[in-house]
Amino acid sequence: MVGNDLAKTLNNFGSEKTFANACRSWAGSFVASTNQPVATASPERKDKTMKVMVIVKATKNSEAGILPSEKLLTNMGKFNEELVNAGVMLAGDGLHPSVKGKRVMISGSKRTVVDGPFAETKELIAGYWIWQVRSMDEAVEWARRCPEPMPGEEMNLELRPIFEADDFGEALTPELRANEERLRAQVAAKKL
Repeated sequence: MVGNDLAKTLNNFGSEKTFANACRSWAGSFVASTNQPVATASPERKDKTMKVMVIVKATKNSEAGILPSEKLLTNMGKFNEELVNAGVMLAGDGLHPSVKGKRVMISGSKRTVVDGPFAETKELIAGYWIWQVRSMDEAVEWARRCPEPMPGEEMNLELRPIFEADDFGEALTPELRANEERLRAQVAAKKL
């Protein structure tokens, strides 16, 4: 899973689960809470859905650490609430600028750590969502409704399907599948 805050996406207030999720922010995560119950997919919906990572690409301003306005926070919070209420949004966070990041370069057994900032802004990520949708077309329709995340700057949302266990075919042996399911259950238990 991406980010340590994923475990914080669900807060438990009494018997009602309340959604709290970070919005896209180019300077860091912030939380937009709603009092709406978390939308969960029914078993029949889950069989007909796919997960998509929506990558919010960085811009010059996001890399400069310029914080969002109250208006943008409000608009993004409303959009996130629509996603949650529709049962689409599973997770999401904003990322600090790359100046606060590190890269670990892997070459065989050698590991090299490189401190940020990283040069190519157009290749960097300012945030992400994980959505559960029926098709890539549905994901595109939701992305088209997104408020302008980087006002005054052209930016991109990149949509990428997430691999499901069945995508790996026979390479994912029953033992590997069981281990993956055990790990996912362990992560899910920590969220509650």
